Amino acid sequence: MALYTEAAARACLRNKDGKRVFYLGKDDRLTDAAKDFLRENHVEILPAEQARPTGFRTLFGATLTEKPEHMTHLNSEILVMKDHPRIQFRGEIDSLEAEILLAQKDAAAEGYEAVCKDLEEILGFVRRLIRCDVLGEPLPAMTLCGLTEKELRERSHNPAKYYGEPHFMPDYQMPRALLSCNRVRTAVRRTELACYRAFRDENGNPTRLDLIRGLNRLSSLLWIMMIRIKANQYGGKSHGTRP
Repeated sequence: MALYTEAAARACLRNKDGKRVFYLGKDDRLTDAAKDFLRENHVEILPAEQARPTGFRTLFGATLTEKPEHMTHLNSEILVMKDHPRIQFRGEIDSLEAEILLAQKDAAAEGYEAVCKDLEEILGFVRRLIRCDVLGEPLPAMTLCGLTEKELRERSHNPAKYYGEPHFMPDYQMPRALLSCNRVRTAVRRTELACYRAFRDENGNPTRLDLIRGLNRLSSLLWIMMIRIKANQYGGKSHGTRP
């Protein structure tokens, strides 16, 4: 039996006939927050059995009754090769989530509870990207950790003005929470490149600029977090550079 929280329900939304639906197993349950989310967003709850397709289409026109091991789902109806650019993009998202969780662990060990909280919000944002990809939804206007897209860009470019701390090069003597946020930032950059490869036309023009821009601003947020940790604006047991 699975218990779906609101975050899990958001991540498991599917598309059926152009509408968002949620497939719920016979013995599975929803938290009250998950129920409220589905109801407020007019998401229909369907039996999990209905999620099982009777056949699959491929991008090269074939129809398959079973999923080959070398293929995977682009969506509920279409199969693609596992090295398809959009599948590679989803793989980078998966890796990015793993880096965020490890960064939270490191931040918690050093007493940076506020960093853990911000990383949790970032994790929710990253998981939303998958839904936007699978369901073809636009990424909503961003406000992350209290900052708009414009503010994220401005503050990351001028940290001394806003946080009293100039740009810097990371050093191994700095708090592990800072270095872990830096790893997350580099993972965001890799994910952004994978996103561009997944969503571009034959002329190289991006077809999902919203996702690319969202990842770019997320990278800015991670840099801001690093600046704030170095400037001792996050609390924690470790401050600044260790002796």
